[in-house]
Amino acid sequence: MDLYDAINGRRSVREFTDRDVPAPVVRKLLEAAVRAPTAGNLQPWRFHVVRDRVVKRMLAAAAGGQSFIERAPVVIVVEAELEASARGYGSRGEHLYAIQDTAAAVENMLLAAVAEGLGACWVGAFSEEAASAALGLPAGRRPLAMVPVGYPAGRARRTGREPFEKFTDYV
Repeated sequence: MDLYDAINGRRSVREFTDRDVPAPVVRKLLEAAVRAPTAGNLQPWRFHVVRDRVVKRMLAAAAGGQSFIERAPVVIVVEAELEASARGYGSRGEHLYAIQDTAAAVENMLLAAVAEGLGACWVGAFSEEAASAALGLPAGRRPLAMVPVGYPAGRARRTGREPFEKFTDYV
């Protein structure tokens, strides 16, 4: 798939079929994620691939009851290992670069999902504490995004975008 087709075709998908997402396809999403740039090439990301119904239910609860998380065949939780970023860049690494690095990984994952005919949604509205407890995360590992993934049930609505000129200054 052409890169621009993937970019223009990406939608936030919240309705999925019951069809399973095969492990080799999930692997492609993760491979795309780790090709993202990171500060100092520290690669502070960690990923939890969740298929367990009970854990997905707990993640949905952590996200304020967003039930589509529970209904997705797979949920990939993207986490930052804060110490890795702090070792390289101190407080700025821990509080900014770790977030930027994982955000780039999530975007790569979302575009790879489009290329694979999947739907996905970037979820950031959740209790980090509850998500950490659901996954049994160690201290220093911060969950920053949940990405429910599956085959779309229908076509997601295209949302409007303002023209880039509205947000761009040239110097």
